[in-house]
Amino acid sequence: MAANYEYDEAAGHYDDQAAALRQQEVGYDPNFVPDSVKSFVVHLYRHIREKNVYEIHQMYETSFQTLSERLFKDTPWPSVDAVAHYVDNDHVFCLLYREMWFRHLYARLSPTLKQRIDSWDNYCSLFQVVLHGVVNMQLPNQWLWDMVDEFVYQFQSFCQYRAKMKNKTEQEIALLRQFDQAWNVYGVLNFLQALVEKSAIIQILEQEKQGLEQFTATDGYDYSGGSNVLKVLGYFSMIGLLRVHCLLGDYHAGLKCLQPIDISQQGVYTSVIGSHIATIYHYGFASLMLRRYVDGIREFNKILLYIYKTKQYHQKSPQYEQILKKNEQMYALLAICLSFCPQMKLVDEAVNAQLREKYGEKMGKLQRYDDEAYGDKLSRRQRYADEAFGIYDELFSYACPKFITPSAPSFDEPLVNYNQDAYRLQLKLFLSEVRQQELLVGARTFLKVYSTISLGKLANYLDVDESTLRMTLMTYKHKTHAVDSDGKIISNADVDFYIDDDMIRVVNSKPVKRFGDFFLRQIVKLEGVINDMDRIKVESAN
Repeated sequence: MAANYEYDEAAGHYDDQAAALRQQEVGYDPNFVPDSVKSFVVHLYRHIREKNVYEIHQMYETSFQTLSERLFKDTPWPSVDAVAHYVDNDHVFCLLYREMWFRHLYARLSPTLKQRIDSWDNYCSLFQVVLHGVVNMQLPNQWLWDMVDEFVYQFQSFCQYRAKMKNKTEQEIALLRQFDQAWNVYGVLNFLQALVEKSAIIQILEQEKQGLEQFTATDGYDYSGGSNVLKVLGYFSMIGLLRVHCLLGDYHAGLKCLQPIDISQQGVYTSVIGSHIATIYHYGFASLMLRRYVDGIREFNKILLYIYKTKQYHQKSPQYEQILKKNEQMYALLAICLSFCPQMKLVDEAVNAQLREKYGEKMGKLQRYDDEAYGDKLSRRQRYADEAFGIYDELFSYACPKFITPSAPSFDEPLVNYNQDAYRLQLKLFLSEVRQQELLVGARTFLKVYSTISLGKLANYLDVDESTLRMTLMTYKHKTHAVDSDGKIISNADVDFYIDDDMIRVVNSKPVKRFGDFFLRQIVKLEGVINDMDRIKVESAN
């Protein structure tokens, strides 16, 4: 009952202020439990036992954040031992409480190495209970997604922490040696894969396609009185696996893990905004790195349009800053995809307007090719190419995931920082692709103008010999085709051609302009304006 749990009352404010004052006076006392925290854990425990998902969600999303802001801005929550007797020392509830405790610690403070290791142990215990015990409860999808998301984040954070070896103390090095299995990459992958397999989520999604299951229709909840925890954790673990593989640079494996989820449709992953954005961000980034530009453009366009239309509804959400950051990163990735593969017909006009505002000038430089016959045109083209190269470097570095090196350091050799090695490798691979595509900008420019052109003439325009041009055109064919998830070769080309003897014949692939769609959108907008005007008239008349 929501009425029993209200933090805006004067008494609640007084208790919170007194507790905050005590924390300031004596410092952090892990055994001190303010009355409002007692009330929080007691009510949360009761709602979990009653499977009251609505109240659990309200307490998890709102009350936990409110208490964190008022009482624990720069200190951890009370220890699990201090609150355990208020919840009958319930083992599973204590694991869930510790999971939130560590998440709050990571968000607001800087965890010690021991705390990082303890958090790993807590996740191991929690996932073991889910995998091998009988978890008779329903939890909100938001919480279950946050568990998987935080698990992967803490793994990433640990790898980056461990890779900065230069200033580690002897005690830290001793702990790293002692707990060498903490946040081990195989352990992380095995837990996520085990959740996928044990939940049988892949089979559930297959049966849903045949009309035998209602997983998506019920958002994963079990309305017959069962538990949604294992099934939904298994579902979100597929997204977690995609993210881990992207952090490791294995994009094929990441997309393969996501295959059971049809991202062309609404799904449980779209029921939580953080899950929705993480899925499309990593899917789009993996598609970019595998040269599946059309797939990346299509999905980035959809999610960016969704955020554009709905972000005002998430302003009070704890994830709002993260939503805005990922939004900006995905615009940068969309700019890269469109520069490699100028398929503007796939981009909605609202997204295109935002893209032009943010990256219009830079995209112009990425696609610029100087074909004027000046004596220094080669050096000028090289300057253009170098400028574009710098922009690609900047956009990629801003928008890419924080890659990790999952292996432990060699403690017997001089200790060095290697936290940037994985990023540098992925940047090098990406910029190598950029260099390979440099000449393609010029070739694409002329192929869009001509329906037929001789090899000699095009070679002269591009200032290369015919053999180099043939190689460039073969490269163009190679770079505009990719292998999709089913092993089929797909084309990303916005212009296609074939060579007949010494003539290049361009295939007319002009997109059909969909005037009908444009007019329908304008009619809908006009109707909205008329409705707003009518409503204003009615209100003023009243």
